[in-house]
Amino acid sequence: MKASLHRQSELINAIKKHNVRKVISGSVVDAARVAFGLGLPVYNFYDIPLSDYKTNFKRALPQARLTIPLSTKMFKPFVVPDEVILRFGLEKDQIVEYNFIDPLIWLKDFKFNEKYVKEFYEKYGIDRRKFTILIREEEYKASYVNKKYPFLYEALPIIYKKFDANIIIIPRYESDYLKREFPFAYVIDEKMILQHLLKDVDLFIGGGGTINTEACFLGTPTISTRSFISHYDKWQIDNNLMVWTNDKKELLNFVEMAKNKKLIPNTDILKSMEVNIDDIIEEILM
Repeated sequence: MKASLHRQSELINAIKKHNVRKVISGSVVDAARVAFGLGLPVYNFYDIPLSDYKTNFKRALPQARLTIPLSTKMFKPFVVPDEVILRFGLEKDQIVEYNFIDPLIWLKDFKFNEKYVKEFYEKYGIDRRKFTILIREEEYKASYVNKKYPFLYEALPIIYKKFDANIIIIPRYESDYLKREFPFAYVIDEKMILQHLLKDVDLFIGGGGTINTEACFLGTPTISTRSFISHYDKWQIDNNLMVWTNDKKELLNFVEMAKNKKLIPNTDILKSMEVNIDDIIEEILM
């Protein structure tokens, strides 16, 4: 709380120094609070107001409760129903909907770099001829995650032995415990341009949202192990872009399907989407 108040104080100084007239935010609590307190318009973006794909407001994220009601305009992807934003206290004309999933903004012009990926495999001594799986943990320390679920961690040794697979783990937080628990895996500490690896691997197992969507767009079979299903998760599942599970046995079945080339995402629906940033900019400037 003290850190939050300190950030707000610094933001007030910055707004005064630069004569800020509008605040644009990814539903950041401190930014919204300061803008509202100073009487400035605040334009918020948010694609996951609830950790639920229905309208269970017991699962509203704290950030949503503290930012959406203060919004001058609220920008959201088409997968989030207007009803959700209206129940936070906004009026219909304050909601601006766009018809694409957020990661498409930076993925539309993606160009795969095969050399970059080959150098990565060589650096870690990874035999790419083997079935190769990339793992990303859930953001289990985040406010919208109830607890850390163990089934993925329990399944990894089985996956490694059963499928003779390369297991590459991109840690969410600390990496040392992953190295101790899974000595057979490649735990990557370094920063990297992950999209190139996502494009190349045979399977991605992800506990988050954004990278799952990236993997779907890039045509990589994707298994979501997130502890909940958001609105955009549900849309991706319904459109055969990825599968979701919270069960170890089902996870192993999905991995086997991927190994046998029977878990192919339907990327056409994503690649046909138009990303029109100009319309969003116009809504902010008008």
